[in-house]
Amino acid sequence: MGLKDISSSLSKNDLAHLGEGEVGYIRKMRSDEVSRCFPEAPEMGPGIDLWALFGADGTPILLTDNRSSTFFKAAEDDLKTVTLH
Repeated sequence: MGLKDISSSLSKNDLAHLGEGEVGYIRKMRSDEVSRCFPEAPEMGPGIDLWALFGADGTPILLTDNRSSTFFKAAEDDLKTVTLH
């Protein structure tokens, strides 16, 4: 079965929920981007490097200045992690 066969059998809704509750992704981000993904976060000065953990569907889970904390939180929530560049 090829990728074309798989993608045509999945609805957009199915695709949106793929990996939900099982996969999380870790992403490095700058403090300038925080308000877009974490609107409840306090304002921060520009140029600060941070790490974020998101659910497979893009739901923000954790924002921290410590990369290791994202892996600990993912493990606590039984999420397999992937890193986005």
